[in-house]
Order: sequence, then structure tokens, then C-alpha cells
Amino acid sequence: ALMRQAGKLLGLVENQSDWYLGNLWERHRPWPALGRGVNTGVMLLHLGALRSAEWRSTWANVTRKVLRSYKSAALADQDVINAVVKDTPDVHYLLPCTWNVQLSEHALSEHCLRDAEEYKLVHWNSPMKQGVRNDHAPYFSSLHRTFQQYDGNLMKNMLTSCYHNNTEAPKGDVGNTDPCHDIRLGQTLKFRTHPFFLHHDFHPGGDHDVTLVTQLSMDRVHMLDPLCSHWRGPISLVLYASDSEASEFLDLVGTHLPLMSRRKNVAFHIVYKDPRSHMYPVNYLRNVALRFVNTQHVYLSDIDFLPSLGLQDHLQDVLQSMSSEEEKVALVVPAFETFLYRVDFPQNKSQLLDMISKGKISSFRADVWSKGHRATDFERWCTAIAPYRVKWQEDYEPYVVVRSSVTPYDTRFAGFGWNKVSHIMALHAQGYEFVVLPNSFMVHMPHAPSLDIGRFRWSKHYRDCLMVLKREYQTELVRKYGAQFS
Repeated sequence: ALMRQAGKLLGLVENQSDWYLGNLWERHRPWPALGRGVNTGVMLLHLGALRSAEWRSTWANVTRKVLRSYKSAALADQDVINAVVKDTPDVHYLLPCTWNVQLSEHALSEHCLRDAEEYKLVHWNSPMKQGVRNDHAPYFSSLHRTFQQYDGNLMKNMLTSCYHNNTEAPKGDVGNTDPCHDIRLGQTLKFRTHPFFLHHDFHPGGDHDVTLVTQLSMDRVHMLDPLCSHWRGPISLVLYASDSEASEFLDLVGTHLPLMSRRKNVAFHIVYKDPRSHMYPVNYLRNVALRFVNTQHVYLSDIDFLPSLGLQDHLQDVLQSMSSEEEKVALVVPAFETFLYRVDFPQNKSQLLDMISKGKISSFRADVWSKGHRATDFERWCTAIAPYRVKWQEDYEPYVVVRSSVTPYDTRFAGFGWNKVSHIMALHAQGYEFVVLPNSFMVHMPHAPSLDIGRFRWSKHYRDCLMVLKREYQTELVRKYGAQFS
């Protein structure tokens, strides 16, 4: 509407490289353009106005004129349209950069990625497409991969809500005679596992080394290098992948994960997908990662989080100051989140508090699942200078540092929902104390929603099934440990 009101013919985003400035190499001679020129990968066309302005003859005349001194058009139609815009600037309406975020080897899209809160369209404007060497390519490739793996029927029925009043969305594919069949299946399956898929050479230097334990699927591989830059200590992680994805991962290590490829203290394991399992076996993967830890302590994290800088050294100091008799202590690393793709990670607690005050970071899931981390008491943490104990609360699911002999995760909880809650419930049932660290934190980075989150949000049947499993598990803990959950 704005373009039409302004009387413009073409809506285009500025070209996000120096191509049209003519300085990429010696004797580089691009077609004429205004400044950096425009990129024609995405165009908004006012067809009626173009016809009225006799666009066909306009572009043809300009092209003939330019070809008197240029033998060819290296970028085809983009060169032609840039020449027209240069010749008649009034035809052009500048679109926001978010409508054409360009990812080529020479792309200068940093300002767009840094300043924008939402991206409309990503343009792989390189002959190499998603194989391009660009710092932002792994992130957007992971988004593409996530949506590629979605089931079309599930997307139609569950991830987009077209239901009104109190009409229930169609049930997901969780069915069998047992309503929880698909989830319970994960409790009995033994997945094919390839431990130490990459070279590993780490030997603990003392009793207070801490291994970060996590798991991921291929759509989160882009988080590995940032994680390695934040955590220099040992890592044990599990990739849930098909055989072809495992082979693809080996290629990615050499091309897009330079930090990961140089690390020898990362124990990287593969759990291969089983066609009988329709759920992401998150707790099974966590247990595999735990099984191959060779330090006395572990930091139980998720791949979407980046720990505060220097956290591994700080944890070692904390553990060294603790009594060896304090075995049933879970050190809580407070969790925060940002929804900004490009954000300057806080260097310390002071910077974190400043970013919270500016609305760039908030406590994790405060708006949608406050019960998950409420017991951490973020208000107290902001001013705390010493560790403090907190009481377990229902549905508490902090990220903790514990001894590596910790009880395993319960594998009946697969997909999204109660997988961490159930583990923290087990620690509470066994008498663990939860101690919040005042100078440590972790920040959740934005990503595309997983398939299992879609199931959880839109299928009441799925949520009811999880509640059945949760009650069963809670009853077992009461029977085994005599625990109280009220």
C-alpha cells in the first residue's frame, strides 16, 4: 500500500554486498547502480503501474544503452533492473532489509541481522546455496532443516490453529490401545549407539573437573561452536541422527565448526534414529551422554543455552570449597533467555542485569512457564553475593551441577514435557538440596520450535498422556523413597 501511494513501480531491498561498488577485485566492473544497488531476489511489483509506464520498452532501452560499453550482464536481470533504477530512481521503493536477508560469501547483512527483531525472508544468493561460507549460514540452515522435518499433516492440524470457540484440534498420532503407547515405547527401545564418534582425548586433572552434558539433533548443530567458545572444559554430548545425517555431520565439522573440530575434550556420541520411535528420545540421549563422562561432576544443560563466560573455572572453585560429604547437593545455574538473534552476550552479572533492565534478556520462560524456574528466586539472585538454598517446588526444572553418579533420567519421558521436571523430582525425592549460585548464569538462545513442542501445545490428548506418566512416576518415587511432593 505504501509503495502504491508513493507512486513507485518496484519494491526492492538494498544489495547487501559491495558488488556494485566495483571494489571486490582488480578490474571488477559491475553494471551501473545507485550506491550498493538493489537485490532482485525478492521483488514487490506494482503490475498495473508497470504496464502503464510501458516497463517493457523502459528496461529494453536502458539495457541497449548500457550494452554499448558492457559485453554481458554478469548478474542477469539484477544488472538490468539496477541500471533502470540508476537511470530513473523514482521507480524504486526501498523495502526493509528483513524482506531479503542475503547470505553470500561477500554479504554484509550484519547490520540487518543485528538491528531487526524479526526476519521475513532469507536469500541464499550464492551458487553454493546453504554450503556458502558465511557466519550466519549454520543458524538459518538449522531453521530450514527444522521445518523440512515437520510432518505436513501435523503442520496442518496442529501447528496452525484454525479452530474456533471450544472446538478441539484433531489429535496427534499418539494413539494405540494404550493412549501413551508412543511415549512408553521409548522406555523399551534400545537405540543403536556409536560412542566417541569423533576423536576424544581427555583425562581429568582433579576431583573438581566438571563435564557439560547435553544432547541435540541436526537442526541444533550450529550451536556447537558457540558452546565451545563459552565452555572450555570437557563436554559429553549426543547427536540423535540418521546414518546419512551422521555422515553429513562429519562434513560440517570440517567446514562450519572450526572450534569443535579442534577440541579433543569433547566426547561426541551418535544415537541413531529408530523408525519405531516417533518421539525425540531426549532422556535416553541424556543418559548416553552421562554414561561416558569421566569426571566426578556434571553440568546438566541443554544445547540451546550458552553458559556464562568462565563458568567452568567458577564451578571448580565452588566445588573445591564444598565439603566432600555434601554429595546430595545440586548447584543451580540460573537460566535466562533472549529473543534477539544477534545480541552481545553479557560478560558478567553486572552486564546481565543491565540487559535485563533494558528488556534484552529475561528470566527463562517467565511468561509462559514461570513454575519451571520460580523456585530459583530471580529477585533474590539479582542482589545475592553468596550461594543460597531454595526449596523444591512442583514442576521445578533448573539446570544443575551434580555428581556424575546422579540417578539417570527416566526414559518414559520423550518428546516435550516433564523430561527435566521428572529428573529434578527424583533428586528431591532422594533428599537433594538445591543451592543457587549467585555469580553464574546461562542464556537460552532463540531457535525454531521443535516438532514435539507443536504436539504439546496443540494436542490435549498428548498433554493428558504426559500427565498420566507424570502421576505414575510420582507414585513410584513416593513408594521407593517415601518422598513428599506437597
